[in-house]
Amino acid sequence: MTATAPRTTLTDAQRQLRQKEVNTARASVRLEGFILDDETEALNARYVAGELTSAELTAGILKLAGRG
Repeated sequence: MTATAPRTTLTDAQRQLRQKEVNTARASVRLEGFILDDETEALNARYVAGELTSAELTAGILKLAGRG
């Protein structure tokens, strides 16, 4: 996946909140006994950077899971 410039400029607080959301989701998945793959982690990084909206992140994850 190639990196693109953020579509919107996020504040540090917004980036921190997005990182916290991703960390919480990752922990939840790990509690279920799974580890996120590299493609999902790349989507998460793009979300934290402001390149994806929450809806785009969800759609990308569902597509990777074969459900989107």
